[in-house]
Amino acid sequence: MTMATRQEVLGLYRRIFRLARKWQAASGQMEDTIKEKQYILNEARTLFQKNKNLTDTDLIKQCIDECTARIEIGLHYQIPYPRPVSVTSVNMWCVPILVHPVISKNIYQEGLCLPKSLEPL
Repeated sequence: MTMATRQEVLGLYRRIFRLARKWQAASGQMEDTIKEKQYILNEARTLFQKNKNLTDTDLIKQCIDECTARIEIGLHYQIPYPRPVSVTSVNMWCVPILVHPVISKNIYQEGLCLPKSLEPL
């Protein structure tokens, strides 16, 4: 890991902990706020610990992008949990990435249209 990448990862880690410190649940309930703060902290610790020994720069970049996307989605929708991609009537033949194991993209990106060979009958 280069020094610039290391600084970026550490900056994201600090940003998540600052976000958790200031987090307020959308419901306004104190117990919901406490649960959500704890979820944010536990999720960050778990994922950063799991990925701390990565050496592949592409994989590290993908993890950084996923982390940034989760932060932005969490702030936008005011939920700390991952937001799955869903199918709409406009992209009827697109499959949510969460349920299609053939496609390896992270769940925080836009829905991915399937090639004709993988479309349902």
